[in-house]
This record gives sequence, structure tokens and C-alpha cells, in this order.
Amino acid sequence: MIKFNSFNGTVTMITDLLGENAEGDGCNKLISLENALGATVNFVVSPTTYFVDHAVVTVGDKVTGYYDGNAPTLLIYPPQYPALVMVKESPYQNVKVDYFDSQLVSSDGRLRLNISPYTQIILTNGQLFSRNLANRNLIVIYGAATKSIPAQTTPYRIIVWC
Repeated sequence: MIKFNSFNGTVTMITDLLGENAEGDGCNKLISLENALGATVNFVVSPTTYFVDHAVVTVGDKVTGYYDGNAPTLLIYPPQYPALVMVKESPYQNVKVDYFDSQLVSSDGRLRLNISPYTQIILTNGQLFSRNLANRNLIVIYGAATKSIPAQTTPYRIIVWC
């Protein structure tokens, strides 16, 4: 099971990662983020990395990168993680990437989803998803949430991470 960990910061550098074969060159990027405390993390972005809203990220953007906290990582500094999901910060939306249980509560117990008929539910490839959302990894895009524990929200859009 994927344990989504995240790092939020400002993009300080984007470079091409050179592959072992010439055909793959330019397909993988290294995106460096620095947070307000000065900590740096490098994300390896591949063609399979999902960018919410297909946002184009540039130096200076505020971004959150999500990676698998259970995956093995290189013991280097700064830390380097394969990016699963990248989210460019927007003042008008919140994003939660997590596993949601049978009650549609996130694995950290901080967010509960209330689905409305207007909630768009799609796959990462943009196709409609019509099955049960319970017990799945989801990318949830929402606005306001209650101040209860867990906070409750009616998302604008849910992307199912199969």
C-alpha cells in the first residue's frame, strides 16, 4: 500500500535527468523544492508523474510533491524521491492525496468526503469513474471544509489513483 508523504516548497531548479539510453533523455526531470525553513528535496519527475490540472511548473512556483513513504530511497543529501503526484499551489483550491477508507475518511483521519451529484469523479487519464470510491487512493480537489475533526468537505473533483 502506498503511504503518501509530501513536501511543500518553492521550485528552485528544474533540470533534465539524463538516462542510460538516448531515447529517454529529456523525458525525466529533477525538480528541486526549498521550504520556508531552508530544507531542500529533489523530486524525480517521470512521464508517469501525475500533475494536478496538468499544471506546468516553473522556477519560483509553490508546489507540493507527493511520494511513497514506504518505498526505498537513496541515502543522499538532499533527499531525492520519485514523484507520484505534483500539485501547483492555487489560492482557490485545496488538494489532498491519500488513501480513503470505507467511510471516505483519509488515512490520517483529517478529512472526510461528502460526495454530491456535482462532484466530478475521474481517472488519471480523464475518463469517468463509476465505481465505489471507498478503500482507494484518491486525489481530492476541494474548497471549503468544516472545522470539525475530521474536517468534512464536498469535493469539486476526485481523481482515482488506480
